[in-house]
Amino acid sequence: MSERDPIRGRRPATAEPLIVSASRATDVPAFHMPWFMDRLRAGFCLRINPFNHRQVTRLSFARCKAIVFWSKDPRPLVPHLPEILDRGFAFCLHYTINDYEAEGLEPRLPPLAVRLETLARIGETYGSEHVIWRADPLLLGADLSAPVLLERLDRLGRRISPHAATLVFSFLDMYAKIRGRLRAHDSSLHAPGAEERQSLAAGLAAVNAAWPRPLRLTACAVTPDDARGIDAGACIDLNLIRRLCPADPGLEALAGKKDSGQRRNCACAPSRDVGAYNTCPHLCVYCYANQSERAVENTLNRRRPGSEALV
Repeated sequence: MSERDPIRGRRPATAEPLIVSASRATDVPAFHMPWFMDRLRAGFCLRINPFNHRQVTRLSFARCKAIVFWSKDPRPLVPHLPEILDRGFAFCLHYTINDYEAEGLEPRLPPLAVRLETLARIGETYGSEHVIWRADPLLLGADLSAPVLLERLDRLGRRISPHAATLVFSFLDMYAKIRGRLRAHDSSLHAPGAEERQSLAAGLAAVNAAWPRPLRLTACAVTPDDARGIDAGACIDLNLIRRLCPADPGLEALAGKKDSGQRRNCACAPSRDVGAYNTCPHLCVYCYANQSERAVENTLNRRRPGSEALV
């Protein structure tokens, strides 16, 4: 690589994260695996700060111990998992599976049955500890009451729990761009209020306890009042990464540290993200990572073959 960043003509900062996140900003497993594997083989990628495009970081994989994948359709990831493990990286997968087919909130996802089969295959092949089921985001509407949502979560949990170890749930964050999309799609859809959040959390704990194989239940970035008696979740969980890398003492450098770039109630361990906003063609109605369908199209059309950054 040249001394200066070929994208911006500037010298990039350098980071050597112990944990790489792929990605909170987009669905790398579903749409960007060729790029990611090219960069993994090259040993580095570039990450452009989405809030300051003049700030570019060279992310090296040299010290990386584990890769945390986030996806709603990880089928394109599956063929690459043997190589990822052979290269010495542990992995875990945050697999978001909601049952919002009736509401049309996830219009471009595969059928629910396909997604459940994919999760089962990954859990059976690599072990349930590698699979984290995300019920995210939890939201309500006129025909989607708290009892209806809990009934759906119960049905999903009975299918998923034999193949996963953890369930992370999160409530909808009603950003302005999300509010507009939801209002246009169905004006009754809304983020649960305080009492609804408490009721959903308690109900989820109850159905989880009744599953044949209860999951480790955690809440993502919520206040203690919203999820009483449920552990505050660390989606990037250092304890889990330690279990996946039992012979690697290098992770102790992260002990007691928190990712300062996340929301106030987030308990995640520090990591570096390789993704980019406005690059996920799933186009879920509630998505915070896309501004609009046109923004996604424009961003993906700007991509250059062989780029060291996702965009």
